[in-house]
Amino acid sequence: MNTKLERLTTNLKAALGDKIASLAEYVGEVTIVVKASDWLHVAHQLRDRPELGFEQLTDLCGVDYSEYGEGAWQGKRFAAVSHMLSISNNWRLRVRVFAEDDEFPMLDSVAEVWPIANWNERETFDLYGIIFSGHPDLRRILSDYGFIGHPFRKDFPLVGNVEMRYDPELRRVVYQPVSMENRVAIPRVIREEGYGA
Repeated sequence: MNTKLERLTTNLKAALGDKIASLAEYVGEVTIVVKASDWLHVAHQLRDRPELGFEQLTDLCGVDYSEYGEGAWQGKRFAAVSHMLSISNNWRLRVRVFAEDDEFPMLDSVAEVWPIANWNERETFDLYGIIFSGHPDLRRILSDYGFIGHPFRKDFPLVGNVEMRYDPELRRVVYQPVSMENRVAIPRVIREEGYGA
């Protein structure tokens, strides 16, 4: 581990203490795991403490760990993963927060800490079904409002029964039975390294 990453991990341990469930460094990146109950407090500390200084949230996304790794995943199913940048200290951090309840995943919103989280949390809610408590406007952002389910959950069916389209005669969106054939079994094309070079 280089000296900058050592300084970051030392500062994280000193500032957050037992709020860090785990800390790992891999390929020059530091990742911490934080309990859902500590997430909002940790977010404030990451932003406000000058020795950490994470002024910018660069990304927040959802992850479904239901089929993670070689064996059966033993941990919590849903997590929000945040990537942060400290411009003043010139370092990056990844924070992983697992939702406690797999049936009704919920985490605190950090939109008050980093306003850019508003859009990212809405996207994560829409695609994974993770609820962000305290979010100012938590509603779908990519899927249709009448859509049932969350597209990036691994338990989502591959083919639906209803499609949505705009009808120019009615001048509105209409729902109708799916009119395309099921093509789920089409093999993927995998090309060898250096193909076409």
